[in-house]
Amino acid sequence: MFQIFLKWATFAFPLWALAASVLALYRPAVFTWFTGLFITLGLGAIMLSMGLTLEVDDFRRVARRPRLIALGVALQYGVMPLLGWTVAWALELPAPLAVGLILVSCCPGGVASNVISYIALADVPLSVSMTAVSTLLAAVMTPVLTVVYASSRVDVPAAGLLIDTVQVVILPIVLGLTLRRYARRVTDWALPVAPLAAVLLITIIVASIIGANREDILQSGGRMIAAVFVLHVGGFLLGYGLALLLRSGILSARTISVEVGMQNSGLGVVLATQNFPDPLVAVPSAISSLFHSLIGSVLAGWWRASRLKGGAPEPGGAGAPPPEVPTI
Repeated sequence: MFQIFLKWATFAFPLWALAASVLALYRPAVFTWFTGLFITLGLGAIMLSMGLTLEVDDFRRVARRPRLIALGVALQYGVMPLLGWTVAWALELPAPLAVGLILVSCCPGGVASNVISYIALADVPLSVSMTAVSTLLAAVMTPVLTVVYASSRVDVPAAGLLIDTVQVVILPIVLGLTLRRYARRVTDWALPVAPLAAVLLITIIVASIIGANREDILQSGGRMIAAVFVLHVGGFLLGYGLALLLRSGILSARTISVEVGMQNSGLGVVLATQNFPDPLVAVPSAISSLFHSLIGSVLAGWWRASRLKGGAPEPGGAGAPPPEVPTI
């Protein structure tokens, strides 16, 4: 019974994020205490929980499906940064919000995509592999792409972005992998609660950023919300369309669509708060976390219904087992 509660509480992440975001707009003080070092440690804990769920076999799968994984990661780092720059230019966003939108578009896929792929009855092993590869590449790709697309707007601290990405992404994942291999008792105890703990942490991080920037969000909210919405809708659509065009197959195209459309927004928040003096740079990442989860959940429900009508098995039955991944 407790396991069922943990699973559905984790899957309800979009609802928690939406409720906390609305509350943060009306009662910012509920969440604004969670700032600075707390946000960095929170994302580190989330990435550690991701590392705990990974094993060496997860990376061996990459060698078995190199074409699909390479295609997904190429679209992740090719489509989204260009789309982020285009949307920021087309909507004439103020420089801090434009840089923030570009920054989150240059982040790797978020592991919420693994859960969304599971709900959608898509290709979960492909989703996990793509998330792992894009996350490991983030140490180089996120700083470099942010410099390429955002340096015309503001001075982008490339070295700081690189160091922070390694610290809050690569090191926790490596630590989690090490614990999973050499301290199985600890990880077996932590794994059941890790997904929900990650959900709570990212919800608090998102609400904290929204609460701290309440006035600016209310003043410039229309264009900013439209920009984030278009970014993620475009990511889902282009990921799906281009994957189909390149003959990946429908299930793989759906998986790639989810991976391209969903970003590690928590990483965007941390990189923004630690490397840019203007707090508005972090706001698009906070809004992004809410939007990509809501859009992904709607798509997952639609695709799930279409597959079940076609006779696909329910998760946990003859189909793939649910992924043991944190939701961010």
